[in-house]
Amino acid sequence: QVQLVESGGGLVQAGGSLRLSCVASGRTFSRNAMGWFRQAPGKEREFVAAISWLGNSIYYGDSVKGRFTISRDNAKNTVYLQMNSLKPEDTAVYYCALDFLIGTKVASYRYWGQGTQVTVSS
Repeated sequence: QVQLVESGGGLVQAGGSLRLSCVASGRTFSRNAMGWFRQAPGKEREFVAAISWLGNSIYYGDSVKGRFTISRDNAKNTVYLQMNSLKPEDTAVYYCALDFLIGTKVASYRYWGQGTQVTVSS
């Protein structure tokens, strides 16, 4: 099995920054892709960012391009999401996801964390 644990969420003012982390453990494959998604109340889960094992393929959702940066440290089995210039509309539960191949859709990932709340106040 695969376990994913997110951390780093919290309350921040608009224009501020947060850094999310997600640690993977268990049978995480010899190589994997990891992604971040978010879900606001009453809305569908939305793609945020994804990164391949070597970091040579990276994708971002349109709403976060230029503000968010995804990175990973394979030695620590950890993926990060640096979020800058945060807006109230970024408020959501942020989920980490993992699978063998990189993707930008919810259905691309079989393994998910429990999520971490990010709240951006205006």
